[in-house]
Amino acid sequence: MITGKDIYNVVAGIVPLYVAMFLGYGSVRWWNILTPEQCSGVNRFVSMFAAPFLAFQFIMANNPYEMNLKFLAGDTLQKVLVMVALYIWNLTRFGNLDTSIIIYALFALPNTLVMGIPLLEAMYGKFSTSLMTQIVVLQSVIWNTVLLILLEYRAGKILIQEKFPDNAAAISTVTVDPEVESLGGEMLQADADTGYDGRLRVDVRRSPSISSSNSSTYKSCNNLPSSASSRASSHREINSFHSARETPLRNPSFGGSSSPHIINLQNSLSNGAMLEEDLRRPKRWWWGGSSKNNSRISSIYYTNDIVGSSNVVDVPHQSASSRDEHDELNEIKENSRYSHNGSRKKMENIEKNGENKKKQMPSASVMTKLIIVMVYRKLAWNPNTWASFVGIAWSLIQYRFHLKMPSIIEGSITIVSNTGLGMAMFSLGLFMALQPNIIACGKKWAAISLGVRFLGAPAVIAATSAPIGIRGDLLRVEIIQASLPQGIMPFVFAKEYNLYPDIFSTAVIFGMVVALPVTIVYYVLLGLFN
Repeated sequence: MITGKDIYNVVAGIVPLYVAMFLGYGSVRWWNILTPEQCSGVNRFVSMFAAPFLAFQFIMANNPYEMNLKFLAGDTLQKVLVMVALYIWNLTRFGNLDTSIIIYALFALPNTLVMGIPLLEAMYGKFSTSLMTQIVVLQSVIWNTVLLILLEYRAGKILIQEKFPDNAAAISTVTVDPEVESLGGEMLQADADTGYDGRLRVDVRRSPSISSSNSSTYKSCNNLPSSASSRASSHREINSFHSARETPLRNPSFGGSSSPHIINLQNSLSNGAMLEEDLRRPKRWWWGGSSKNNSRISSIYYTNDIVGSSNVVDVPHQSASSRDEHDELNEIKENSRYSHNGSRKKMENIEKNGENKKKQMPSASVMTKLIIVMVYRKLAWNPNTWASFVGIAWSLIQYRFHLKMPSIIEGSITIVSNTGLGMAMFSLGLFMALQPNIIACGKKWAAISLGVRFLGAPAVIAATSAPIGIRGDLLRVEIIQASLPQGIMPFVFAKEYNLYPDIFSTAVIFGMVVALPVTIVYYVLLGLFN
């Protein structure tokens, strides 16, 4: 039976964390002690040093040879069950990848390290600390990585469908420049080369800065008039600043990056499919460099009015005797002259028809290789990843060979990690103070996020833990850790990948406000059952 003293011990164990969070919130919102730039420095310290050292200290102290496999199985089954249900839902016409990622993150990634360890220790004693550390290990190594895989897949899918909506299935390889750390949150461009087998080799890199040399390059390489070259520079600038990293375009043209594509029109005339594909899209043509007898056309420049990408078609000089090709060029010219409103109407029809067609994607092997490369790069630069793997490696060594860490190293780790808990909560207060609204996503999604976090997650983990024989305090710890407030890592990823960060912001902020009373209610209710 839970007594008043038990509840007091829980409150006494968790309130100091709220004090640190309150000081961080007041430092920005009420007292104006810290500016947003200074808050960024504090958050940087927490993410690069305090939190990784804190995680390392807990993980290295955990004996990996005495892990509670039954407890971990209950937690793992909860995540797997949620992922299977979301996968099946995505196979239906109601399925949505974005919503699935949000629901997964709300279910699977609570604030275990900062809130879970001190809270559960105050409730059930020291034995829960080891259990929470084991959850932290799985969360850092497996479940955060799963979220990152889903986000990189989403970002890669958006990039490919944006740049190659009609040719994605023909992509054989995707090479990403070493400077690109992630497919989300960066302004990228994708260029494609066609091999002898007709397959596309895509090269992804950061969009270069716009310079005045672009227009001169167009003019010198393609014999464009000055008016056409200025339009080329303008369209490159528009395309660069609206590269769909924020809002993906519905029907971008092939090669929708800022780089122009040079196409030989003679080859295009012999390739009816390519020419027909070009003519299906609304374009504005710029004709220049004609000879005196009007029988020669030096170059044609056209811009795609809807998508904002630029393309250059290089047309060789034609002799006066080449009547057939000249007539064909004139026909192309006449067919391409229609009003801007007419082009918009045609594009709307294309979009309407395209919505009923399944989006093309590269083969599974191409996407798998792309995701593995990008997730590896992302994890390689994450200090929490290194802290987790180094902590696991050292714990395996020290408990296997009964070694003790040198005191000079242990003291250095301890003095930094001791700042981790307080600074993490202080940083969370800064985060809350910098948000314009506590409920930024609207009441509907706020209710969904809190319902999933505080009702759905505990209910599912109870359903997966009880059948495998988890009972007593072990089951109580399992349920309460599932009802912890939302971790801040999903918000960081959501903001970087532009996946509804307002939903995660609300889940973090409002979740922290109601976390203490909610967990105490669970603590009391679970204490009624022996």
